[in-house]
Amino acid sequence: MARIGILTCSNATQDLGCSSVSCLADLRKRRGTFEDYPADEPLDLVGIINCPGCPTLTGPDKLLLRIRALTEFRVDVIHFSNCVKALCPFKDKYRDALETAFPSVRIVVGTHQEHITAEEFRTRVKRLSSQKRKTMVDMILDRDKD
Repeated sequence: MARIGILTCSNATQDLGCSSVSCLADLRKRRGTFEDYPADEPLDLVGIINCPGCPTLTGPDKLLLRIRALTEFRVDVIHFSNCVKALCPFKDKYRDALETAFPSVRIVVGTHQEHITAEEFRTRVKRLSSQKRKTMVDMILDRDKD
């Protein structure tokens, strides 16, 4: 059984209202990066945690404390959500810190199937961040274009 944790982007979840619905749906349906698991291996979502926000000098340390909340419950894989994959300029630094601190935990960058390019995703997230009353839900439901 794969015991999975998901790391999401604080800006996407807290500021833009992403509920991780696409990540969770594709975990259940074994799409996106979840299709790489053997079909006969059960997938157990241990938890979802968001990053501590764009870092200061203590960013990786704060992240390690948050990830520890998952590793204490025997998570063996951490998926960086697609929002972390597309938006986070620190993802490589975070990945290195996690692999050093938790060598037995595998890191996978990505979660759900990508329906738009990373550049379009970043452009649309930037537009959402500057609009009033629009959230990640609007993008997921394709209502953010007007």
